[in-house]
Amino acid sequence: METKALTRLNESMPSVFDDFFKPWTDLFDNGGWNIRPMNIPAVNITEHPDEFRLSLAAPGMKKEDFKIDVDGNILTISSEKEENKEDKNKKFTRKEYSYSSFSRSFSLPEEIKQEKINAKYEDGVLKISLPRKEESKKPVAKKIAVN
Repeated sequence: METKALTRLNESMPSVFDDFFKPWTDLFDNGGWNIRPMNIPAVNITEHPDEFRLSLAAPGMKKEDFKIDVDGNILTISSEKEENKEDKNKKFTRKEYSYSSFSRSFSLPEEIKQEKINAKYEDGVLKISLPRKEESKKPVAKKIAVN
C-alpha cells in the first residue's frame, strides 16, 4: 500500500504521517528525482449557439507568452517562460532561475470555422473564441406565447 494513500484517507485529520514520511516520499517520488510538478492551467469550455468559448486561467503571464496552433482538428495552447533573478548583496550574489511550461491540446469538432478562431488575453485569462460554421449553428430557443 502506498504511503500517500494512507495519509489521504481522512483529509480533516492533521497530516502527521506526511511529515514523518516526507524524506522518503520526496526521495522516491518521480523515480528518485525531486522534480516539481508541472502546473497545467485550468480550462473552462462553454457552448453557445454560434460558438464555443474556451477560457484558460493563466495569471501573471503576458499575451506574448502563449503559442496557439491548429493542426488538422487539434488546437494546441502552449507556453514556455524562463525567468532569471539576481540579488546582489555586499557579501554574496544569489541567482535564481525559473522555468515553467505547459501544453494543452483539444480536438475540435468539424463544425468549427478554423480560419475565424481568435484569442484575447485579459485579467489573467486567455479567452479563445471558436466560431461555428453557418450550417451548424444551433437554433436559438424561443418561447411562444399562447393566445
